[in-house]
Amino acid sequence: MPENKDINSKFLPTSKKEMEALGWEQADVILFTGDAYIDHPSFGAAVIGRVLENIGLRVAIVPQPNWRDDLRDFKKLGAPRLFFGVTAGSMDSMVNHYTANKRLRSDDAYTPDDKSGYRPDYAVTVYSKILKKLYPGTPLIIGGIEASLRRLTHYDYWSDTLKPSVLIDSGADILVYGMGEKPIVEIAKKLADGQSVYELYDIPQISFIDSDANRYISDKDTIILSSFENCLSSKEVFGENFKIIETESNRVSPKRLVEPTNSKFVVVNSPYPLPTTDEIDSWYDLPYSRMPHPRYKGKFLPAWEMIKFSVNIHRGCFGGCSFCTISAHQGKFIASRSQKSILDEVDKVVAMEGFKGYLSDLGGPSANMFTMKGLDQKKCDACKRPSCIFPNICNNLNTSHENLLSLYRAVGKRPGVKKAFVGSGVRYDLSMNENDEYITELIRHHVSGRLKVAPEHTSDEVLRNMRKPPFESFKKFNQKFNDINSMYSLNQQLIPYFISSHPGSTEADMKELANETKKLNFKLEQIQDFTPTPMTLASTIYYTGFDPYTKKKVFVAKTQEQKVKQRSYFFWYQKPNEKSKDKFQKSKNKK
Repeated sequence: MPENKDINSKFLPTSKKEMEALGWEQADVILFTGDAYIDHPSFGAAVIGRVLENIGLRVAIVPQPNWRDDLRDFKKLGAPRLFFGVTAGSMDSMVNHYTANKRLRSDDAYTPDDKSGYRPDYAVTVYSKILKKLYPGTPLIIGGIEASLRRLTHYDYWSDTLKPSVLIDSGADILVYGMGEKPIVEIAKKLADGQSVYELYDIPQISFIDSDANRYISDKDTIILSSFENCLSSKEVFGENFKIIETESNRVSPKRLVEPTNSKFVVVNSPYPLPTTDEIDSWYDLPYSRMPHPRYKGKFLPAWEMIKFSVNIHRGCFGGCSFCTISAHQGKFIASRSQKSILDEVDKVVAMEGFKGYLSDLGGPSANMFTMKGLDQKKCDACKRPSCIFPNICNNLNTSHENLLSLYRAVGKRPGVKKAFVGSGVRYDLSMNENDEYITELIRHHVSGRLKVAPEHTSDEVLRNMRKPPFESFKKFNQKFNDINSMYSLNQQLIPYFISSHPGSTEADMKELANETKKLNFKLEQIQDFTPTPMTLASTIYYTGFDPYTKKKVFVAKTQEQKVKQRSYFFWYQKPNEKSKDKFQKSKNKK
């Protein structure tokens, strides 16, 4: 492994000129991303780049390459010594581009000045095909959320078809799924040691195409799924495949999955174990500049503006919501940082230009799951539940907020910190599973005037389809919120998030939602029309018309007229001519 004297460089190079300034003739790894390059631990390409840099590699990054001209962006750095890496960015490119009604968005928060059109549809596939054509002999590794959630046969809402694994269409050699620090390091080390890409198939947490399934057929740790072709011909078969995939992804030790596709076999190896606190700390403690690359000087980057004064404290979510991709990508089990690592990052934020003492978010995928895990690990090892808190809170789950409260108080004492707000969504059902100490602390000291929670709907039947708690639970939390505000003379708002047209939601359910929220005096603003995204239960129900676990039929609003009608009930407080306006053109998907 070559020594890298530039490990503390402020940014990874993005051009030949920047590489030459570092004295590099060739990069070891070149990453292509659909996002602007922001050197911050909230952006996957930056994390992977820094992790590879940390083991001594020379890593370059090409943000938002132009795929419509003479492809100079794909050629400018030449071929890397080891491999190309490709990601669509922090969002699936199709979710990024289109509204729930498949209208083209006019903005992109991950692009300078919020401009759209700087990444292609199906970005992973487009970038990969170009690189494979230009450099057919160079290994190509894909990853990030778009690749991760498309690793097997999946329903693609935007084409209204089932698509095979993205490995088939992209031509990539290996797909890294989930949070990719450990597999990408192992891939790099083995390639640097002279192994070919075809000798890497034993690495955990990767997917690849094999031409021979014989070595998997009798393996007790392998499940052979129904083929892509059988899924095309039968929605029931596709539903069964999904049930197996989701069940395995929620286990501590999942089995390898093999899916026959186009006379070949898509193989998904079991993942690495949950990262330890020391491991996750080491990734967050790398020398990020925490800034956009200087190439964007004078440009406005909404995604960075939103998170630049925030700190992420954990990964994973055990909520198991049927429409959410977090557990499918990050996993059900919580991997938390140490208090020291978090406080060290807080100090870095305090030192940033423009920081005025207010952390915008001290949270995670769900704000209040920090350090939570099973009381008896053996019970977790045998568990297959997709959620630890639905249909009820598991009695083996340690739901104590003690560690989180300790963290809040430690951050509040940090020099330069006036307030640490919680901007991430709070699981209110989880917060009410003990005394009111956490809720009181949260509402008194960590709300910047508005607290986000996600009841999602008011119908208990729809909520069951969502794997969310009954609406009565939200009512109780709302009452506690109001009581605590009154007790301490606080003028704060609860901002509930709701979804229309989710599988199971009828027009009658939306009418009831309007009535219920009106009674509670909520004028809804955090709202979303359901968008089916790959690898979720809700998307599977949307496509098949039934729940794959119960086989029961589920009503699905599919036509534009049905969807527009459902979402119109959010705006009961507007005049009729205002209701007709499309309020969703600029709204982004929450998950």
